[in-house]
Amino acid sequence: MTDSRTRLLGLLGDPVEHSLSPRLHSFLIARAGLNYCYLAFRVSEGSLGEALSGMRALGIRGFNVTIPHKEAVIPFLDELSPAAEAIGAVNVIVNEDGRLRGDNTDWEGFLKALDSRGVGLCGQKAVVVGAGGAAAAVVYALLSTDVEVVVVNRTPPRARALARRFSSLGSVTHGSLHDLAAFLREAGLLVNATPVGMIPHVGKSLVPAHLLREGLVVYDLVYNPPETKLLRDARERGCVAIGGLEMLVHQGIRALELWTGHRFGDEDAASAIKHLEGVLRG
Repeated sequence: MTDSRTRLLGLLGDPVEHSLSPRLHSFLIARAGLNYCYLAFRVSEGSLGEALSGMRALGIRGFNVTIPHKEAVIPFLDELSPAAEAIGAVNVIVNEDGRLRGDNTDWEGFLKALDSRGVGLCGQKAVVVGAGGAAAAVVYALLSTDVEVVVVNRTPPRARALARRFSSLGSVTHGSLHDLAAFLREAGLLVNATPVGMIPHVGKSLVPAHLLREGLVVYDLVYNPPETKLLRDARERGCVAIGGLEMLVHQGIRALELWTGHRFGDEDAASAIKHLEGVLRG
């Protein structure tokens, strides 16, 4: 129940109708008994600056930022966290008395999902498929844990550019999808950071099933459907399969902590994941 002290949070994107963020944050806000309200706002690229001015004027406490604004929003902010600056993308904005700080919790959410499964990758090699904003957050996260990374993409120049951007942070190389078999033979982790397999294009995967082997950790950032073809293939081959719903929840929890100061535990995350699984099942 809202009152005159209720603070507003929200999501900026275009489109936003498909997003699970309002369901996630409303669930967590109610569970914690916080006096906040979370809404989704469809904002065109041309109106992004006006939306941020409105955030200041109305005292909106925080926004999540999603496609296509994660990079475009940066010029409208007053400061960036070290992670957001390194990744080159913002998924969280915190309003501190009219001063807007951009942050990135995607990389933390990615690692938390691994940690919660007890997956340790220090000193191992990882293959990241994709070269967009999601891939950048994943590469940043992996390099922070001393993992060797190979970035592969359908467009090799984009993979090369991403690898070069993070070369000062650790061991990161690049290649094409044609070289995937060779890269996976030495890898402990495979990450799909592309939208391939997402609704409505279900039944597709960039990774042939025969390249997957028992013990390989396969992490698909796609969360709708909860089980993609890649994850189904991975389970059938004896891999450890992790879906994108876990990363969505953990990055969202971290954002909510930044906005409210409330700390959420593992039980909160597990309940939120179960809640969203039910939402997706309809």
